[in-house]
Amino acid sequence: MPPAARSRVTASVDFDRDGVQHGFLRLFHSSHESAYGFIPIPIVVIRNGAGPTALLISGTHGDEYEGQVALCNLTKALTPARIKGRVIILTALNFPAAMAGRRVSPIDDVNLNRVFPGDPEGTVTRQIAYYIEHELIPRADLVCDLHSGGSSLMYVPSVLTKRVPDEAIFARQLAALQAFGSPHAYIAHSPPGQGADQTMSGGAFRMGVAAIGSELGGGGTVTPEALAIAERGVNNVLVHLGILPETDRIAPAPTRILDVGGHDYFVYASERGLFEPLVKLGAMVRAGQPAARIHFPETPWAPAVELPFVRDGFVLCQRIPGRTERGDCLFHLGTDAAG
Repeated sequence: MPPAARSRVTASVDFDRDGVQHGFLRLFHSSHESAYGFIPIPIVVIRNGAGPTALLISGTHGDEYEGQVALCNLTKALTPARIKGRVIILTALNFPAAMAGRRVSPIDDVNLNRVFPGDPEGTVTRQIAYYIEHELIPRADLVCDLHSGGSSLMYVPSVLTKRVPDEAIFARQLAALQAFGSPHAYIAHSPPGQGADQTMSGGAFRMGVAAIGSELGGGGTVTPEALAIAERGVNNVLVHLGILPETDRIAPAPTRILDVGGHDYFVYASERGLFEPLVKLGAMVRAGQPAARIHFPETPWAPAVELPFVRDGFVLCQRIPGRTERGDCLFHLGTDAAG
């Protein structure tokens, strides 16, 4: 297998130096406004001698704020004296999207979590993906990529991991998921169309590194509940890795672990219209139970279209905007994991 091409992204920090470093990943990008400029992706490295490395990321999608706030708080609280090993923090990984508050980059309209392994010669978002997969993930013992539902979805705050074929990596992922200590967790089985190996977790698997993520809420906002789950979870993952001492562990609530399987777990809009949810987030539902109605205010005498759940499950996620297009995800379920 030929060696990976060298990334054009450069770092202003030294990953092997002890202490605290604040700097930027420089992604050079020539635009009308800035002929010789670079996109400054903020990075923090906190290191105290040899030990494990945690790669903590938020802002993969710019409109997902809970993780960004949690990692901003962690950046200001964590000191080298408290840790053993290294913590690498990226609070706004897709910097253009984070500054615009958008899921995708306003520069190339690309979703960062759908283009791994990226391309060192590609558009800016593809260059970010390539640098993360080939330069940062290999340095880590665990990747923790914090997400939420963003502008269009709301989740029951959850930690997650993906089912991978390597049992040793999957065991490490499950251990980290349980250490995170969210009241709800799920295992994604990556049906086609939901990212599969084009996500950051897919990149971690290619590099032989365990990865977990989150869906911490959403709706384009930050709730105290979701933020508390994120901050406790990241803290406990650092304890789990041995970066923070056991005395820093925050006692979590018991975790309910769910599976998210194929397309039968999802309810999609069949028509363009106005979405009326018929169940609440966090409810238990049955196959055949009405999930939603789609109304047509421009033709109010037209019958509403009713959409059912096609399997039993726990309502893990719900669409937020009332207007919907054919193909939008309205709900997705989880089912209690065996064992």
